[in-house]
Amino acid sequence: MEFDYVIIGGGSAGCVLAARLSEDPAIRVCLIEAGGAGRSFMVRAPAMVAGTISGRPKINNWAFWSTPQPGLNGRRLFQPRGRCLGGSSAINAMLYIRGHPSDYDAWAEAGADGWDWASVLPYFRKSETNARGASEWHGADGPLQVADQRRPAAITRAFVEACAAQGLPHNDDFNGPNQEGAGLFQVTQFHSGPFKGTRCSTAAAYLHPVMTRPNLTVLIRTRAERLTLDGKRATGVMIRRRGRRQHLRARREVILAAGAFGSPQLLMLSGIGPADELRVHGIEVHHDLPGVGQNLQDHLDYIISCTSRRPDVVGLNPAGLTRLLRAGLDWRASGEGLFASPMAEGCAFLRTDPALDRPDAQLHFVIGIVDAHMRNLHLSNGYSCHVCLLRPFSRGSVGLTSANPAAPPRIDPNYLSDPRDLSTLKRAVQIMEEILDSPPLAPWRGRRLYPRDGSDVAREADIRARAETIYHPVGTCRMGQDAMAVNDPALRVQGIDGLRVVDASVMPTLIGGNTNAPTIMIAERGADLIRNG
Repeated sequence: MEFDYVIIGGGSAGCVLAARLSEDPAIRVCLIEAGGAGRSFMVRAPAMVAGTISGRPKINNWAFWSTPQPGLNGRRLFQPRGRCLGGSSAINAMLYIRGHPSDYDAWAEAGADGWDWASVLPYFRKSETNARGASEWHGADGPLQVADQRRPAAITRAFVEACAAQGLPHNDDFNGPNQEGAGLFQVTQFHSGPFKGTRCSTAAAYLHPVMTRPNLTVLIRTRAERLTLDGKRATGVMIRRRGRRQHLRARREVILAAGAFGSPQLLMLSGIGPADELRVHGIEVHHDLPGVGQNLQDHLDYIISCTSRRPDVVGLNPAGLTRLLRAGLDWRASGEGLFASPMAEGCAFLRTDPALDRPDAQLHFVIGIVDAHMRNLHLSNGYSCHVCLLRPFSRGSVGLTSANPAAPPRIDPNYLSDPRDLSTLKRAVQIMEEILDSPPLAPWRGRRLYPRDGSDVAREADIRARAETIYHPVGTCRMGQDAMAVNDPALRVQGIDGLRVVDASVMPTLIGGNTNAPTIMIAERGADLIRNG
């Protein structure tokens, strides 16, 4: 089969690209996705994030693992990634955060021309239909519906008050003129129309409405095994579908949108990457590109969970499960209530040092107990608060475990390898503890799930024993203009014609916030770059 564009990966970026590029009826587009259609109840119901993120069972989830992490007591960390149309936007908490404007200005200053804040803001606005309407900061005509939470829990309001008690101002819009402060997340959720109250993944927003276009072919449950090359030009991709191997040809371009783990893995399987890494696995070197798989960055996250004295939070005991069942019926009827909740309802951006000019830590407040990505279940009613370090100095890598395309990638985030990260994270944890101990949360406060003393030594030991990822890997095919950049600022792979990478892997540095909205923006701008040649 032959197409103009073959897109590998139907995740947050791939769905955007397929929808935008197929707007031209003269262009034939093929989208390849290893998972399913992304239309199930487990995707549509926001509260079902608790059932998919754990990877038990592997519902729409690659459920990867890292290599042992020396900075975290040698633990291997669970690495969930979406596996269906919509990708991680189909299994995440729907939190709509763009990051700080200075993050994008830093990209441009480092060589990613055209990716400064003034240049990317129009693409954020283009992508969204915000429930608050159009403004300088928000769009009202895009495919992605961005909603306010309709019925946040009383404890979430108390969390915002607790932040205020510790000097954090209230913030009504983290994507507006100022990021610092505490408030409620906006979420990627349908706020109008027949799907009101359901998850607005990029598949639901961009792709599902246009699946009948005659020039768009979507192949689900199809694995890309390697790119095909003619000299230094990408010509297509070898796929495995229904047990058979096929070759898809691309007349114009092959576009990798397989994410921060999948895109570098597929490049290396195709002989594009660090020559030494390829030779170890017996892969012929077609193009020695040393930056492929390097520069991995992620938000390391630490959680405090508490049981609750009150029943108006989530619990897995009989009373809590009965409440959830009733909430499910309410959601089916109204599109509102507990089943429409992202569970991570409250947010705060804070500075661990008053001298800083922007927040360097983020809190996620959850209306239930979260322990090891819901892999450790607790019956008690409770609540949790996450804190993550927004701009880590530690750098890791993605490599191969085998030349077999079905083998998982080797993921080494190298967490806490730079001592500055631990120092900042400890300060952030201390601030979070002070917020959680504030009077507004007293009516709910029960016992702490993992009690310890308040010393710096105990805090560090617990971070090393329990910190996990909050699912924001980026940077492994970064754009730039130096020798270690994989892509140029137009997202073209350096040294290979007809090949681009368009996903979170192209970010030069991690942005200060959740990464789904920036990934969608990258795909919106990437589609324009591709159309313009």
